[in-house]
Amino acid sequence: MVTVDFKTLTAPVGILRILAVVLTCISFSLVASLGHISLSFWAWCMFSWCFCFCITFLVLLLELTTLNTKLPISWDDFTAAFAMLATLMMFTAAVIYPYFYVCSSCGRGIGASVTTCLAFILYAVEVGLTRAKPGEISGFLSTIPGLLKVLEAFVACIIFICLDFTFYSNFPGLQWCVAVYSICFIFALLVIIFTIGRLLSLFPAPFDKVLTVCNVLAVLMYFTAVVIWPFYSFRNNLGNRDFYIVITVMTCLNLIAYIVDTVYSFKLVFFVSRT
Repeated sequence: MVTVDFKTLTAPVGILRILAVVLTCISFSLVASLGHISLSFWAWCMFSWCFCFCITFLVLLLELTTLNTKLPISWDDFTAAFAMLATLMMFTAAVIYPYFYVCSSCGRGIGASVTTCLAFILYAVEVGLTRAKPGEISGFLSTIPGLLKVLEAFVACIIFICLDFTFYSNFPGLQWCVAVYSICFIFALLVIIFTIGRLLSLFPAPFDKVLTVCNVLAVLMYFTAVVIWPFYSFRNNLGNRDFYIVITVMTCLNLIAYIVDTVYSFKLVFFVSRT
């Protein structure tokens, strides 16, 4: 039986989500009213607003009707992962859209930029409110290591968007970098899916130890990519410089994320688990 729980709407997280729905709706409505632009960055911003609006509205609806309790997934992990993803998407939209498409006299564009920044703040606050403490068994994706997994996967997606086959196909060093991005992305995605789907028991070894080993390997692999990618791409002046500059920066960012992730994993295995 479906029951209605209005407390989910009046709780702090519920209020944040309602405001996020309103702000993302305003953002894509203002931009859509300006007309369509056939550019990938514009499409990304529109997708970010629409995606966050739809999923946040769905979360509100499922919690209001308590249908979320009947889903065969870890709801806390799902909402934590989405809040982190929405934060990252709103951040990129808040940077990209005003940089490329807003001028000093573009009133609706400025309005969309402001509402996007506010939506980013709301989602970031939601991440802070729902973050669990390290070592908790439930809600892994709302711990710092779990949130870092979402960040690592998101950054890898940005790298993939900027990649072009002709960009790296003739250079074994760059092919190795793409392999690094792909392998690490697949593992991060599997952790997210397995956690949300409550399938961590299928891992052939204790999850925290598997996570630690994979994070150490990811740090070593990304360290090679940080050195190799800029060496080959800048030396040979390949393709669009803007794209491989973005890839270089994102590679460095993911290396930092994996280093922090590894530190927390070691803390989880060797300190929290012993107390």
